[in-house]
Amino acid sequence: MNAQRERQPTKEKREYWLSAERKVGSYPEHTDGGGKWLIFVPSDAVDEIWQNVKRAVEEVKLGSTAKVSTAKPNPNSTDSSSHVICVYTYDASDEANVRQIRSSLRDLDITSKIPYKTDDATFQDKYRKSGDKRISLYYE
Repeated sequence: MNAQRERQPTKEKREYWLSAERKVGSYPEHTDGGGKWLIFVPSDAVDEIWQNVKRAVEEVKLGSTAKVSTAKPNPNSTDSSSHVICVYTYDASDEANVRQIRSSLRDLDITSKIPYKTDDATFQDKYRKSGDKRISLYYE
């Protein structure tokens, strides 16, 4: 087991994020139109949910990358008792792919409604903490 696999979001305090990458197969190159599903998880559940998402990315059941916020305080966080897991898609305009990844997340028991945010919204510094509303392109 490599060091990255052993790292848990609730224990990591040096980095803001832990990440996962696809180990085999191919997925379209990330475009300027990319985005991510945002899964907000309480601290007491994030380590287990992250391991499931990480494994799914590595095993080609999701897109090519995902990341999770850690215990290191982040200025963009709205709630220190929860974490966010970002599951990336290569292009928000490929609605079939975006919805397929959402379906795969449901297969991992992530069944509550979650937002999908484009990279463009992130680059424009649109965050709920800043008072921005209706940031999500999808919410399902």
